[in-house]
Amino acid sequence: MAIYLVVLISTLSQMGFGGSRVAVSLYALQLGANQFMVGVIVALYSLSPMFLSIVIGRYSDRVSPHVPMIWGSALMAVALLLPLTAPSLTILCALAFLNGLGHLVFSIPLEAAVGGVGGPQNRARNYALITMSWSIANFLGPLTSGILIDSIGNQRVFWVLSAFVALPIALLWRWPHLLPVTPKAAGDDAAKSKNVMDLWRMPALRATFIAGGIIGSAQDLFQFYMPVYGHAVGLSASAIGTILGMVALAAFVIRALIPFLVKKLAEMTILLLATFVAAAAYLLLPFFENAYALALIAFLLGLGVGCAQPMLMSMLYVLAPAGRIAEAIGLYKTLRSVTHVVIPVFFGSVGTAFGFKTVFLSNSALLSFGGYLQYCSRGAQQTPQAIDGGGKPR
Repeated sequence: MAIYLVVLISTLSQMGFGGSRVAVSLYALQLGANQFMVGVIVALYSLSPMFLSIVIGRYSDRVSPHVPMIWGSALMAVALLLPLTAPSLTILCALAFLNGLGHLVFSIPLEAAVGGVGGPQNRARNYALITMSWSIANFLGPLTSGILIDSIGNQRVFWVLSAFVALPIALLWRWPHLLPVTPKAAGDDAAKSKNVMDLWRMPALRATFIAGGIIGSAQDLFQFYMPVYGHAVGLSASAIGTILGMVALAAFVIRALIPFLVKKLAEMTILLLATFVAAAAYLLLPFFENAYALALIAFLLGLGVGCAQPMLMSMLYVLAPAGRIAEAIGLYKTLRSVTHVVIPVFFGSVGTAFGFKTVFLSNSALLSFGGYLQYCSRGAQQTPQAIDGGGKPR
């Protein structure tokens, strides 16, 4: 019962957060923002994670998970009401920054603790369920935003998105112990000085960070650039939201198949193949403007990017030292936030100067090069081939 309430809480929050990206991008375009400005606004979602993830992770390792999750939900709910005060790009910048911070405070303790719900034997199931719920939320969030924008307008949609992220507060208040406190370090380990770079120096953890970062960048760009591209080729907000939602739908499908895939292939092999699938999707994108064709390409991209997250989270839970699970997740989010910030700004500049085709083809080449590097170094990056339900490598 507990894991399903956790899944509900996570789904509601992710729907509001994911839907806000579409709403903010399209509202900014309506207010006259160019591609570069939209990129800056979207990049602000990841500014606080880039600097504060490790601090929040260390704090989350010391308290009950529901405390920071409530604060994070409240901050997101307030941030999403800001556009109702004034139609301004400055307001959208503030929304993006505060919403990113609130989502960080909410998600780090969730990801660190969910592996322990129901005991270690349910760890793999828990991460499969939570990431599948994100896939559903990332489909429904953009789709709901697109439909509501077409029906009630760019400004009023933020009322609905704020309600989505506020509902988890009531559930967490009613059931504060849904998520267990993360395992603590033994006395001697706890007394040692904790340098976050010690986590980076662990080969298995470092390989996990790198593998997740390579393919995660592909989803970052699509979430930012698809609304811009769709708007340029004359697609409606509903069509754009549906296309973005196809990535999440495909991610749901591939995550349901991961338990079968890992029986046949090593984790790093799956990530390598996923990288090239994502590269192929970006190679196809600039040659199509039809909404149905773009939806199929988005589904292909979703198959590529969707398999990384559940395996990544499960390995971080197992590989991180006791008492430092949330800190390890915080370090990963810091590294990922660099791509969150750099990619929208960089490709927004490239798109403004050279057009859409250059953006998509250059990202396809980048992913292919990343896949090649993975292939060349796969021996050094090898993580445990299989991890049993008890949380021990076998």
